Amino acid sequence: MAQRFTLDEIRTRTYKDRDAWWTVWLVDPLASRLVWLVAPLRWVTPNLLTMGAFLLGFVAAYCFLQGDYPWLVAGAVVFHVSFVLDCMDGKIARLKGTGSVFGAWLDYVFDRLRVVTCAVALMVGQYERTDSMVYLWLAGLVIFLDMFRYLNALQMGKVKGDMRRNLEAARGEGPGGPVVVEETSAAQPVGVADGGSGQPVVDVYGEFRAKLGPLVKVRNFLAGQRIRAHLFSGIEFQMFVFILGPLTDQVVFFTVLSAVLLAAFELLLIYKLYSATKVYGRELAKIGASEAEAEAAAVAAGVGTQDDEDDELAPQRISA
Repeated sequence: MAQRFTLDEIRTRTYKDRDAWWTVWLVDPLASRLVWLVAPLRWVTPNLLTMGAFLLGFVAAYCFLQGDYPWLVAGAVVFHVSFVLDCMDGKIARLKGTGSVFGAWLDYVFDRLRVVTCAVALMVGQYERTDSMVYLWLAGLVIFLDMFRYLNALQMGKVKGDMRRNLEAARGEGPGGPVVVEETSAAQPVGVADGGSGQPVVDVYGEFRAKLGPLVKVRNFLAGQRIRAHLFSGIEFQMFVFILGPLTDQVVFFTVLSAVLLAAFELLLIYKLYSATKVYGRELAKIGASEAEAEAAAVAAGVGTQDDEDDELAPQRISA
């Protein structure tokens, strides 16, 4: 038996600063206690939990495929348990320092396969139950939106990392220098020196927040509860489709609702990124550098960071 961690240690070391509201309210309270229970067992590894979550996803898919309501309820429950295990693998990795880049890849790929498998099984089961072609179209919609959400998030993370890296290089800052591209809180005005370095923080999201007005207060309130402002992400999308829909026997309603909400929040993120790139361009102009020159300077200097705080794709399986 390994070291027994306290619940406070687990919360402090494994909870994200900001997370999906579904995870904060409906997963973390259970997952943290299960982590407390299994963390001392040396054979319970992050990859084992990832495999367990993946296999439970197939069990949920089998239940969904049966089509009848009692099976839908069983599938929803199993899917939620699968997601709890999926959250536990990252917590164990961060708590015990046993994460790996392969584990992060495994977690990501298995998550996508689980969604595809459950989407096909759920909608085919309902098609056989009702003989309605609507469910087959919805299967394609769920798979497409899940793919789009995660590909879009990965690319957005790359673009934001590139903007940070290029600005650092254009300002002559090497690796480990002050972070100059940040999404600051409303309490931190643009231009505040970063960590006593004398370099002002470049808040590329300032214009976007200014257009939101009073919603900034809502954002800050949510952040105080560890809930990210991106209220409907891939996590909520999956839970609406694979848990709320089956539990209420309203698969069409919750699938369509979740699709609309996910699309709306993705469009908001795209607009937010577009707004940030305009500010980024103006900041480069102030420095007197073109984007190509900044990128070349970044490559030469070897500067690079990544900002993934808007999505659930940060490499949670890679120990710090």
